[in-house]
Amino acid sequence: MEMIFEESLLELEGIVEKLEKGQLSLDESLVLFEKGIKLVRECSSTLQNAQQKVESLIAENNDLKPGPFVQEL
Repeated sequence: MEMIFEESLLELEGIVEKLEKGQLSLDESLVLFEKGIKLVRECSSTLQNAQQKVESLIAENNDLKPGPFVQEL
């Protein structure tokens, strides 16, 4: 079953926290690091696909121009 993007990010954050604590054995750290790399690749792919979809939608409507994303707080 494929995780949704947000779930993958949360799991990745948890992995980073565990690795940063430095209390794991080398083998445990390597397993988590490998899982983290897989999650990073999946998240990156999801973001690339979303970007391509947005660019495609923008191209269909010539009035819109892509610009930087600014998140309001």
